[in-house]
Amino acid sequence: MRIIRTRSAGTRLAAGLATAGLLVGLAACTSADDGGGGDADGGAAVTAGPDGTDDGTTLTLWTRAPLEAQANLLVDAYNASHENQVELTVVPNDDYVAKVGAAAGSDGLPDLFAADIVYVPNWVQQGLFQDLTEQIDGLEFKDSINKGHLDAGTADGKEHVLPFVLDLSMLFWNKDLFAEAGLDPEKAPANLTEYAEAAKAVQALNKPDTYGTATGLNCGGCLVFTWFPSVWADGEEVMSEDGTESLLASDTAKEIYSTWKDLWDSGAVLPSSEDEAGPTWTAGFTEGKVGLMFYPATLLASTTGFDVGVAGIPGPEGGASTFVGGDGIGVSKDSENAAQAWNFLSWMMSEDAQVEVLAKNNDVVSRSDLADNEYAAKDPRLVTINEVAAEGDTPVALNFQQAFNAPSSPWLTLVRGAVLGDGANVDADNDEITAVLGQ
Repeated sequence: MRIIRTRSAGTRLAAGLATAGLLVGLAACTSADDGGGGDADGGAAVTAGPDGTDDGTTLTLWTRAPLEAQANLLVDAYNASHENQVELTVVPNDDYVAKVGAAAGSDGLPDLFAADIVYVPNWVQQGLFQDLTEQIDGLEFKDSINKGHLDAGTADGKEHVLPFVLDLSMLFWNKDLFAEAGLDPEKAPANLTEYAEAAKAVQALNKPDTYGTATGLNCGGCLVFTWFPSVWADGEEVMSEDGTESLLASDTAKEIYSTWKDLWDSGAVLPSSEDEAGPTWTAGFTEGKVGLMFYPATLLASTTGFDVGVAGIPGPEGGASTFVGGDGIGVSKDSENAAQAWNFLSWMMSEDAQVEVLAKNNDVVSRSDLADNEYAAKDPRLVTINEVAAEGDTPVALNFQQAFNAPSSPWLTLVRGAVLGDGANVDADNDEITAVLGQ
């Protein structure tokens, strides 16, 4: 049995996957005396019963495009079973942060909005979410809710968000291509060396438009989501505990870069990976044209037409790890329908929503007590994903966006220099990441 190494909550500061732009317009969008009830320590508390109010109110909800499928499923199921009705707006990923910032500044946020978990702490501090502490603490299953997402939305002991959709970075492999390449289709690579060997074996098939592996070499968030776990799998860290010092020039990190440079130089990486900035970074695998890659668990349902294996992400020496990303969701500072909005949120965490909507769609559940559900039992891959999600973490560094996810981040400079260049500046680039984290 493979051992999945994950991080317990609060052990370090890092960040989830995010590819949107900077926190545009948020610096001046709220204050302690704003008209929406928010303050710098979090918004006003929601007053509602355990299940909120279901009285036929129309609620508005925003989410970003990567989670459109799951959002539609949840909203449709809620609308079909409740008097309240939710109107969903899906915003392009690259426009989301700016849209939230503009709306927050004009007191125009929707009743509910989801946020990539990396932005949640900043937006909580800005007072964009209302205080849900009493409601969340009143849930009888609170202890089973993904702790990383709850922690990301907690400030000064007050809780503001629940998990909307969890996403884990996992190793996916195309069993059909593995079999063609003479590899064991039922066995995941045990370490990065075996990962590279498998990618090269698939590449050696010389199938048209088919490549060993793929990644997003111009997407800081993609690389955080998928490469950091290789460091953790070897028992090491990517940052200091307080999130102000980068540790990405370690021997383990350099071995990861070296492995990917070798894969790139050998021609086993999908060529478009060089300029991939995020929008289509998973397309090659989804289309059955890539042998194996580190891939979002939320896209399991999209891998049709071929058999797929799923495992944790290995490190240079073995083991496996994951990053629990995805989005949190809360009631906005501008909502005048907080009790009705809580009705949606409390239902969203129910067994009906978690199992009969998300798990039924091969998505990860946000409650560990529901990980062993009837749909997961039919698919061992879901069991693996749910087990990892239950133990994973979603820590955050306040300056993570500038250090890692921004288009000109020093993290991207480091990776591109190490993989596409000669790797001579890894130490200097790592120091630059530290400088940004410590600002």
